[in-house]
Amino acid sequence: MTAAAWHPDPTGRHELRYWDGSQWTDHVSDQGVQSTSPVNAPADAGAAMGDSSDSGSASSEAMSESASASAGAMSAEPVAAEPVAAEPVAEQPMATQQMAAQPDPAQQWAAQQAQPMQQAQPVGQPQGQPGGQPYGDAFAGITGDLIDGRFSEKDAIGASLQNKKMLRVRVVEPFMAKQGAMVAYQGNVAFNYQGGGAAKFLKKAFTGEGLNLMRVEGQGDVFLADGGHEVHILHLNNSGLSVNGSNVLAFSASLDWNVERVKGGSIAAGGLFNTTLRGTGWVAITTDGQPVVLNAAEAPTFADAQALVAWSVHLQTSIKSSFTAGALIGRGSGEAFQVAFSGQGFVIVQPSEGGVVPPHTH
Repeated sequence: MTAAAWHPDPTGRHELRYWDGSQWTDHVSDQGVQSTSPVNAPADAGAAMGDSSDSGSASSEAMSESASASAGAMSAEPVAAEPVAAEPVAEQPMATQQMAAQPDPAQQWAAQQAQPMQQAQPVGQPQGQPGGQPYGDAFAGITGDLIDGRFSEKDAIGASLQNKKMLRVRVVEPFMAKQGAMVAYQGNVAFNYQGGGAAKFLKKAFTGEGLNLMRVEGQGDVFLADGGHEVHILHLNNSGLSVNGSNVLAFSASLDWNVERVKGGSIAAGGLFNTTLRGTGWVAITTDGQPVVLNAAEAPTFADAQALVAWSVHLQTSIKSSFTAGALIGRGSGEAFQVAFSGQGFVIVQPSEGGVVPPHTH
């Protein structure tokens, strides 16, 4: 009796078929891939049409003879000299082999439980330090409206408003600023005292009007402010502006400045002097509160000297006095002098007449 082994498939449908030692099995192999195929294949459907014609009858007889020959071949034992060296993986069906090759689900679950669980990263937070904060974050571990971006520095070239009470200057060329007005800066910036010369020094000493300036230059950003007052930027194009010296925050180094007497005024009439800026460039001025800008061409315009901030140099000025004898006995209006304007130009007035001295006793 031939021993159990793989042999050429006697049906001719596959390369190899397994002989179990007593009969042919349904286990077959093609190019090393095992599968199952019944030894006795179902009768071909064409045989059912054998009685429709003579040729069909002949085909049916031929197929019958072929099936008989195949059955005879299947009943014969394989030749002992022809076994193939390959042994079957196992005598069990292929479905059983595939199930055995798959890992046990219970073992998989146990292995997963044995592994430590990785802590999940919070959604929407970058990888990095514990808590989701990225390495190098300047605000790591801190939240709030101050650091959510709304108060970040503005990005602009030259002079711009960081907010309504702070001026930001990206230093691209030297500029002048009020001494002590710098509140912060970034970069390589130098601050140097800037004198106005002997003539301006004498004018300031004599009139009280003038500018205490510093020259700012280098590379970086400079932030300027003055007592929490509002900041406004004006750009001059070959023009001029007369400004109260205490309201000047900063201006381009390209502008010329000087202390000039207000036309129509005198020391006896109130000693009105102002700082005049001329040329092309920018100037930042401050106001104590939100100002009003008056068009002097619309009607005769008058402003309290203490509330005046600036006006265009093209305007004609004069001093109007409302001082009367009644003021000597406490019946005056309290507004002794005003500056009158006429012509084409504008006047800037703030809602304040300067600092108020609190009541005190000695």
